[in-house]
Amino acid sequence: MPAKHERRLRVGVLGAGQIAQAAHFESCTKAANADLFAICDIADDLRERMAITHGAEKTYGDYDRMLADPEIDAVIIATADAFHVPASLRALQAGKHVLCEKPVGLTVEECLELKSAVEQSGKVFQVGHMKRFDAGLQAAKSFIADEMGDMIALKAWYCDSTHRYPMTDAVQPLIVTSAHAKKPSANPKADLRRYYMLAHGCHLIDTARYFAGDIVAVQARLSERAGIWCWFVDVEFASGTLGHLDLTVQVRMDWHEGFQIYGKNGSVIGKTYNPWYYKTSEVDIFREADGATHRVLGADGHFYRRQVEGFARTILDGTPMEGADVDDGLASVRAMVAIARSAETGKPVALADVTGGV
Repeated sequence: MPAKHERRLRVGVLGAGQIAQAAHFESCTKAANADLFAICDIADDLRERMAITHGAEKTYGDYDRMLADPEIDAVIIATADAFHVPASLRALQAGKHVLCEKPVGLTVEECLELKSAVEQSGKVFQVGHMKRFDAGLQAAKSFIADEMGDMIALKAWYCDSTHRYPMTDAVQPLIVTSAHAKKPSANPKADLRRYYMLAHGCHLIDTARYFAGDIVAVQARLSERAGIWCWFVDVEFASGTLGHLDLTVQVRMDWHEGFQIYGKNGSVIGKTYNPWYYKTSEVDIFREADGATHRVLGADGHFYRRQVEGFARTILDGTPMEGADVDDGLASVRAMVAIARSAETGKPVALADVTGGV
């Protein structure tokens, strides 16, 4: 890892559960321009164990006390989805910058409330769509912006596998749990259709928007057979690009994620790996100008650490935000709701018309 910078962002992480243990604690400790300054969790046993393991300077059992700490510059919200917006609002009110896990919210209305709060606060607010910090996807984005010309079509897929848990158990740290952990009032996995869309669909939608821009409308079909949930979604982009998205959980094969993009002056084909491999996507960029295909090696595939470093650069150095902002988070939620409504009705749904949640 690169040496720590002299000037670093002091981060407090809310939540000491799976995503914090697998991603955010290590990201803050490895980031060149940030530190894991504090951990906040209601479960005393879990919080103190994580503080010792990862070397946090302070711990808090009360979120408001952590937010009142003047030494903390920013918070990472690594809680269950239902707590994202309330925790974000409290952090913004306390004058903290926020990096919030995806999805940013559960309903269009709460996301609109959050957007208003972000705009009034003047603070940096970033959504944890860490795939935007994949060097392969970044290379594709640069080619699209600088050389490709008009984008004609985009196809993207995100297919979770029945075999992902043996793999993640092998590569992730042992996840420590606590009987005292705070849980949402309703079990998020009680409705798997909703859970899979929120957990996985937001990644697919954000990748599509990262490359092709705003989504105007969707028409979706959903199949639920043999324990497999499969959404095929035709997408209307504001740019006129034709889009097709495939969200399937759980495929009987290895993790299957990627995209194909066809443009005026070239094309891009990408294969993305399960994020816990920390392996940069294999992205082949074909340039019509020289008749050759190019691929970025992307030796640094720690997307979560790169995400924290990008967040810190925006706050400390004033650089443009590289990640997803609150508008991106809101657009992702709108798209997920629109897909759900379209799958229910069999009709196209405009994102501007949707309300409620998935």
